[in-house]
Amino acid sequence: MLSIGETMILYLRTIGWALAVSIGFSLGTAIAVWIFSIISKDIDEWAEVKNKNYGVAAIFVALIVMIGVLVKSVV
Repeated sequence: MLSIGETMILYLRTIGWALAVSIGFSLGTAIAVWIFSIISKDIDEWAEVKNKNYGVAAIFVALIVMIGVLVKSVV
């Protein structure tokens, strides 16, 4: 059985990993969307998404999902 101190250390480690993953995911997503915007500078992606262009929205979803998969594999 774990003591209170050991349990608190495990909780703090878990919170630390959760923070690291959330920061990594948010930074990775921001960088991926930024690079995608640079690559496709002739297209206003957000206007296309507002106009219900599902192809552009699917690309954004794929970017976000793949960043999540990469962050998950690192952790």
